[in-house]
Amino acid sequence: MSRRTYTLQDHLNESLKNPAFRAAWEASEVEYQLSRQIISKRLKSKMTQKQLAAKAKTTQAVISRLERMTTNVSVELLKRIAEAFGTQLKVRFE
Repeated sequence: MSRRTYTLQDHLNESLKNPAFRAAWEASEVEYQLSRQIISKRLKSKMTQKQLAAKAKTTQAVISRLERMTTNVSVELLKRIAEAFGTQLKVRFE
């Protein structure tokens, strides 16, 4: 008798049935998208966290916390990160 593998997606689907977990999951969407964009842009730019930090005038630890979604970020820091990537920061409400 073969057993179906329990995947991360299975675990997430089960966890999302809990209203408190679902609320926390949905509340973290903005941070997740921001983190995802920073990581993606940094990797496409072939930069390490340390290199990005130097260009954005911050520390590698701050970049790491941003990418792990364990800190709140200021608009000023986001502007410096955008500048380090040679882009502009754009914020919108939908």
